[in-house]
Amino acid sequence: MSDERVRAAVVAERTDMVNVLAGLRPEQWDAPTLCEGWRVREVVAHTTQPFRVPMWRVVLELARARGNVNRMADRSARRDAARLTADQLLQQLRDNVAHPWTPPGGGAAGALSHDVIHHLDITVALGVGRVVPPERLGLVLEGLRPRNVAFFGAELGGVRLAATDLGWSYGSGELVRGRAQDLLLAICGRRLPAGHLEGPAAGRFSR
Repeated sequence: MSDERVRAAVVAERTDMVNVLAGLRPEQWDAPTLCEGWRVREVVAHTTQPFRVPMWRVVLELARARGNVNRMADRSARRDAARLTADQLLQQLRDNVAHPWTPPGGGAAGALSHDVIHHLDITVALGVGRVVPPERLGLVLEGLRPRNVAFFGAELGGVRLAATDLGWSYGSGELVRGRAQDLLLAICGRRLPAGHLEGPAAGRFSR
């Protein structure tokens, strides 16, 4: 996949999410997401952090977290969610839809995956009903590598994930069927609301 194509997908994904967030009611910013312990505002604070925090500060905060990336991300998200209003967080995203940030070693494909997954954390939890365009979701699935899957720590042994809307599957074993975007969340260790997945092992990935 070309870098130009992925970059365009990043811009489109962020633009779509600006529109979703702009339509939320104030109380929805404090609603829980699929990211355990994070509300909508923490997730948005996390996805917009690279736009306002220089790399030297990220390195410093990582050192303070003793190299634990998840601990650093949690501290940063909670801090920024507490000091920035919903309008400010939304503006951060709106002003940076074309920002060139990429995660270390992840390239543009990593930035797209990061945005798509966290945006789904919000929309699925809120029941917004947003469907990620199949070509964009296909880019994310195409970029999945064993090390990416291992990072999330989801228990995928003995399970075959099969998309009902795309010609895509992952693993082998007991069948779990659902939309590709829901299966992506399962791979990322999320617990989905009831009814999103079906099959003998669906309960493993559902709330």
